[in-house]
Amino acid sequence: MTEHALSGIRVLDLSRGIAGPLAAMLLADHGADVVRPEEPAGDPDRRRPGHALWNRNKIPVALDPRTPAGSARLGGLLEGADLCVTSGHGPMEGAVDLAEAHRTNPALVHLCVPPFLGATPWAGGAESVGLLSAMTGIALRQSSFDGGPIDPVFPYVLYLQAAWAAAAGVAALIERASSGHGQVVTVGGVHAAMVASSASLVIDPEAADIVANFGPGGPAPMYSRYRCADGEWLFLATLTAKFQERALEVLGLTDVVNDERIGGRVEAMLLPSNRAWVRERFEEVFASKTRDEWLALLKAADVPTGPLLDRDDWMDSPVVSSIGMRVELEDPTHGHAVIPGCPVNLVATPWELRRSAPAVGADEPVDWPRRPSPSGPPAARPGPLSGFRVLDLGTVLAGPYAGTLLADLGADVVKVEIPAGDSWRERGMPYIRGQRGVAVDLRSPEGKKVFHALVRTADVVVDNYRAGVLERLGIDYDRLTAVKPDIISVSITGFGNRGPFSAEPAFDPLLQARSGMMSAQGGDSEPVLMTVAINDVTTAALAAFGSVLALFHRLRSGNGQAVWLSLAGTSVFAQSEELVRTPTRSHPPVGGRDFKGPGALDRFYETADGWVRIQAADVGDLLRAGILQGDPPADEAELVARLTAACGAMSRDDLVLRLTQAGIPAAPARKMSELIRDPQYEEWEVFNRLERPGMSWVFAPGRYARFSRSQHHETLRPPGVGEHTAEVLSEIGLSTEEIDRLAAEGAVRLGSPMVFRPMAAYR
Repeated sequence: MTEHALSGIRVLDLSRGIAGPLAAMLLADHGADVVRPEEPAGDPDRRRPGHALWNRNKIPVALDPRTPAGSARLGGLLEGADLCVTSGHGPMEGAVDLAEAHRTNPALVHLCVPPFLGATPWAGGAESVGLLSAMTGIALRQSSFDGGPIDPVFPYVLYLQAAWAAAAGVAALIERASSGHGQVVTVGGVHAAMVASSASLVIDPEAADIVANFGPGGPAPMYSRYRCADGEWLFLATLTAKFQERALEVLGLTDVVNDERIGGRVEAMLLPSNRAWVRERFEEVFASKTRDEWLALLKAADVPTGPLLDRDDWMDSPVVSSIGMRVELEDPTHGHAVIPGCPVNLVATPWELRRSAPAVGADEPVDWPRRPSPSGPPAARPGPLSGFRVLDLGTVLAGPYAGTLLADLGADVVKVEIPAGDSWRERGMPYIRGQRGVAVDLRSPEGKKVFHALVRTADVVVDNYRAGVLERLGIDYDRLTAVKPDIISVSITGFGNRGPFSAEPAFDPLLQARSGMMSAQGGDSEPVLMTVAINDVTTAALAAFGSVLALFHRLRSGNGQAVWLSLAGTSVFAQSEELVRTPTRSHPPVGGRDFKGPGALDRFYETADGWVRIQAADVGDLLRAGILQGDPPADEAELVARLTAACGAMSRDDLVLRLTQAGIPAAPARKMSELIRDPQYEEWEVFNRLERPGMSWVFAPGRYARFSRSQHHETLRPPGVGEHTAEVLSEIGLSTEEIDRLAAEGAVRLGSPMVFRPMAAYR
């Protein structure tokens, strides 16, 4: 057995910014030998608190890439590397010929983590979460008071990009184990935005764009935050029917759902005509008791709810400590640092904090022998995980979505659900695509036998049940290994497998609330529910990473293992730099009411027909570009006023063009409907057309990553409940007669394709 999942894997990290270095850190945490070349004077990003986190466990090499000696040393490292991480910008990758590196080292996996896709549309081409959020539609889709774009106060999309890039990179290593050949793997900022916003990217070309002027609490009164009698806030997270019924009883609001305007359908609360008066009723009720009183009453009824806290409260909480997400080290640049741990836990091959980030000028000898060249051409594979089977037991979002991401990597993913179907599958359609549907009653003896037969053919089983449920169903890891000794089990919980909250239901916004995300985005205004389900989608990407880590380890050792993650752990990872503490750092930034950006030169401005995200270096650039006229502004307020007037007199696209031509990074705040007409999106298969029998087709997310040699091009479709039961059970050896008998007894269900319908936005 190897000590770590990636022991002996050689990684050369040439990337800059956040996403690339963080992806390389995840590889290093799990045992890869990650070399981080740095100029002797030091990387400018050393000033950032996140440097202490993103570069832990990395081996330092000091060199000047502009010199022949430095360039030669980089070339030598590339000849011996298994994987190279680049970001599309930065001095190190500019000093090497990566095409030549593939010729001299055909086994090299090149993991490219660019700011956008192939070409970055804004001036300079540097990584920017503000510009990325504008260009990908995330900014305009965020709920707000005015319906305008909102700037994220922490770069969660870049952290998500890192997690998904690490998963895609290890998937390519798995494919290389059989083919012997490397390839180029691209996970750009757009891919991360796709993973973040899959539901918003299911676009009906005939429908109007959503104007997200729901207020910062979102459009769903039963999935929102409320201020209580003592001025404190809590979040009510009743996403499914059973929790909604309990909450209405506790709150004394059953009359709302019985009102003729609602007609007994909670879904009708989302209609624009009902949102205001329903929310007002909820606000009145919550204002009648203190937060602690409401939390006690709702918890007693097993209604998912939780307090809104700030980041420091969360980082110091026993929950975060109990899951290993708060670690301390001595950093040579920043001193004593408190940093997030690794959210992906492999039980047999756990992650390890082996060393802090390198000191300035540190240089260790690295002698990587040249990798042997593969023999013969590689066989074509429809995805790097082609040939592997995953059983997805997940419900609602994080678990099922992990299955969809693994399906996009080429795995055969089977969604195993109860005969009645996952209660959230219709609204959660974007998160179950690419899977085959098998409906089995796991509580019946015959259904259990069918499931065990499926396990014998599987490589990975994914679930996101509450702690203790697997044991009650008799499908926990120990019992799975009795069926298939080398099985890999990937389990997602809300708060970890032990501790005071382990048995509580958890939804994404409860972790947004507890971890300080909502309070940070709202600043001195009301707390903000992030429209992107940050903790769910990032956990799904991290679960995919954990799955491929365990698969790669099994390829080399023959052993399966258990992998566990939690939404709580993800809530720390998804605020990586913001939660780093050092003796010299200032308080991390916070937002405000309808937050447009952190400064006058770095924010959204409204134009005559839209919005533009500007990221100027100084006032002089704007004066030279002719956007501002006359003398420099006297202060920040005057600068905002003058830029507001200047931008308001121009069209969106003209302003972006002038700024770009002047070398000033800028991007339009795009609506979702604009994305389907983007030529670069079309080239990169960002969208597929999804046919709907008897209805108009819609656009849906296409490829979440690009593989130069093992790319699949299938459209990921959602399965119906039990749609593929007969097909899959036949594959594992059951006869038609046996399948029909099981269906007649209710142990399995034979279903039909899913016909999905548009639904009102719930966040």
